[in-house]
Amino acid sequence: MAWSIAEVAKASGVTSRTLRHYHAIGLLVPARTAPNGRRYYAEEQLLTLQQILLLRDLGLGLDVVAEVIAHRSTGDTIAVLGRHKEWLLKEQQRLAHLVRTVDRTIESIREGGEVTPEKVFEGFEHNPYEAEARERWGDAAVDASRERMRGWSESDAEKARTGYPKVHEGLAALRAEGADVSDPSVQELIQFHYEVTCLFWTPNREAYKGLGQLYVDDPRFHDAIGDGGVTEYLRDAMTVYADTRLDG
Repeated sequence: MAWSIAEVAKASGVTSRTLRHYHAIGLLVPARTAPNGRRYYAEEQLLTLQQILLLRDLGLGLDVVAEVIAHRSTGDTIAVLGRHKEWLLKEQQRLAHLVRTVDRTIESIREGGEVTPEKVFEGFEHNPYEAEARERWGDAAVDASRERMRGWSESDAEKARTGYPKVHEGLAALRAEGADVSDPSVQELIQFHYEVTCLFWTPNREAYKGLGQLYVDDPRFHDAIGDGGVTEYLRDAMTVYADTRLDG
């Protein structure tokens, strides 16, 4: 039995475009492709997609997911999951440290004890981009962004956490298909990118274009977005969006 790409997309919640991208990069090859180009997936591919979604949900990048899928051995899968478990344990320890810090602060305030910077900020990891952001955009803009984040709903927080990766993955698929940056499908993703960005701050035309150029100029964003032209593709698409949708 085989299922069409539309059926698999509906059942899994993965878009047809993303499934085509997975095919293009060799991550999930359909069981067969009809003469008209329509893809069909059998049980084996469904199980592979389930594993891909599990690994992605654990926070693993597509390159690591591809490594696991390619080897398919129990040992390799365990090794990759083991490394991720180590990260989760470290994160658990970090959060536990923060909880202890907050508990000590509460106790000090209740008992009228001394509150020192060393005690208050013990265990906190400072945002490595914050100082740079304050220098680039000023204290008022950064403080306003932090205030905005405090007012997030649960759905806002989820959108902020997963939004950008969804955009990057979708753009990679569209770029692989040869879609122009002005294509409605591309601009729909950029609209979503702008909405996610507005959770933090609301850029005007020039600021949004500047953000796109920053993605290209700063190698840290290449690492986060994925190279191979996606960063430049994103910048160019953001430029089209800014010029056609945003005020100066």
